[in-house]
Amino acid sequence: MIQPSKQFERTHTVPESSCSVCYGATARRFEKDGYWIRRCINCRYQFLESSPEPDHISKVYGDEYFFGGGAGYSDYISSGALVRDHGRRYAKLLKRHMTPRRMLDIGAAAGFFLSGFLEEGWQGDGLEPNAKMAGYGRNELQVNIIEGALERFPSELSGKSYELLTMVQVVPHFYDIHEVFRIAASLTNVGGYWLVETWNAESLSARLFGRQWHEYSPPSVLRWFSPTNLTKLCESYGFRQVDSGMPRKWLTGAHAKSLLRYKLKSFPLSLGKPFLRLVPDRMKIPYPSEDLFWILLRKTD
Repeated sequence: MIQPSKQFERTHTVPESSCSVCYGATARRFEKDGYWIRRCINCRYQFLESSPEPDHISKVYGDEYFFGGGAGYSDYISSGALVRDHGRRYAKLLKRHMTPRRMLDIGAAAGFFLSGFLEEGWQGDGLEPNAKMAGYGRNELQVNIIEGALERFPSELSGKSYELLTMVQVVPHFYDIHEVFRIAASLTNVGGYWLVETWNAESLSARLFGRQWHEYSPPSVLRWFSPTNLTKLCESYGFRQVDSGMPRKWLTGAHAKSLLRYKLKSFPLSLGKPFLRLVPDRMKIPYPSEDLFWILLRKTD
């Protein structure tokens, strides 16, 4: 059985309103869609004030998230080629640090990102709570996607260990960040790596747009990091940063239009809405990645 780390034990001795990174005091910053967002006075980590409901995963990341538009996807499967290419780019980048071995992709969705790694010589598994997505990966892509959430430690992961864990665009969605990192650390061999990609809450875009920044989307998004405070949190679990950067990211026209419609819903007279119809669904659109970052960390003990 996995034993709780000292870091995880500490989370039960501090108030829920305290910072999950440095355990300092926090204050309400603003309200968004009926939810209060708090920010640490010291390290500037931000999080949703309300505790997630017990059925948070099934409610937020059901089929509607992948096919219903809004803050999710209008058709996640149609983005498969772009997601696979994203995985291949990271696999090539990581060759400067390691040779392909065994990996676990957390929040694997339909397995496209994992497939990109497998094409570059890796072996491994994916973990995805949505049954439809996990089934698609197993049946259509022939990749091993385990159905479940890391917070609940699926039995299929018992006894397994990996040289690489990838957490791409999922860290803000974990409803128990300490439980996830505790389990993730236990699944990583000494000398192994975490690859984390997420949104930068201290980016120029986030500062300019304020509460209208696209990633302030509760209750889907629960927490917001900067490279500095996310690295600090990972360090408390025995990981040291060895590389970082800003990723190249692409969207399909359909996904970009879906996100824009969702964000423009409160602006009924927006001049941008008519022009969305002119964008082809299959168009490959580069995303200006100024508000994204990735970090690579190595387990030291």
